[in-house]
Amino acid sequence: MIRRTRFAAASHSGHRCARTDYTRACQAAAAEVLARYSTSFSLAVRTLPPEVRIHITAIYAMARVADEIVDGGMAQLNAAQRQRELDAFEQRIAAAVATGASADLIAHAFALTARQVGIGPAEWEPFFASMRADIRPQAHTEESVAAYIHGSAEVIGQMCLAAFFQGAVPEADAASLRTGAMALGAGFQKVNFLRDLAEDTRLGRSYLPGLGAAGLDDAARDRIVAEIDADLATAGAVIGLLPARVRPAVRIAHALFAELNRRLARTPAAQIRTQRMRVSNPRKLALAARALTRAGAGGERP
Repeated sequence: MIRRTRFAAASHSGHRCARTDYTRACQAAAAEVLARYSTSFSLAVRTLPPEVRIHITAIYAMARVADEIVDGGMAQLNAAQRQRELDAFEQRIAAAVATGASADLIAHAFALTARQVGIGPAEWEPFFASMRADIRPQAHTEESVAAYIHGSAEVIGQMCLAAFFQGAVPEADAASLRTGAMALGAGFQKVNFLRDLAEDTRLGRSYLPGLGAAGLDDAARDRIVAEIDADLATAGAVIGLLPARVRPAVRIAHALFAELNRRLARTPAAQIRTQRMRVSNPRKLALAARALTRAGAGGERP
């Protein structure tokens, strides 16, 4: 009896270690996805405390894998095949959140985050709907692009907000915080619409209702830049309501996209139509340092 008890205890401990090792492996896989795909976002994420960084990394990795299915690493698949892959990935996400486990490393990492901070179908279903819209490109209307922005960007902002507060967004500030989170996501996405215009055109996509790549002139550019400025201003106004330990990361991301928008504002529309704008790595580091200095001066360091 004593031997069986000891063996059972050792076995139970081994199961706990195996679960911990698997979780760490899944979260490391999510971190590798982030590191490989985004220097800007990873720069901001590195300033987050570890317990929050894990969640933001998992959210990013889930979104990136879906995007790769649509038009990245699986571009060799036809539209019907990509549709099936995307549907299967969403099903794995839903099943993983329901059960708390998945053989899909990214789904497992995302599910742990979703269960801990309260992310549900109301967030990921609109996201996957927007991803499906990219499989068979269409010329967007004002209404359809608004729905696309909500699913592809605003709900990601809501997911990140839940992660920042570990699922407990303060009720008194909830409406303002959600408005700011969605505005930040929308602003980021509109920046991408402009700077990725040449590539989107090659893929047969148009996110600028009534314009398309050929129709973008300086006046249209100025209108979109102004919309982005308004979104970033709305988001910037509520950063102070976030937990102090996450504000530096948000300020860095905000500063990087604000810089991109300023560069787009100075770039002729004809150049935007053919060339992708970017911020150099030294400039990114300088902007990040400035954001951290501001955070430190305001007592915002975690």
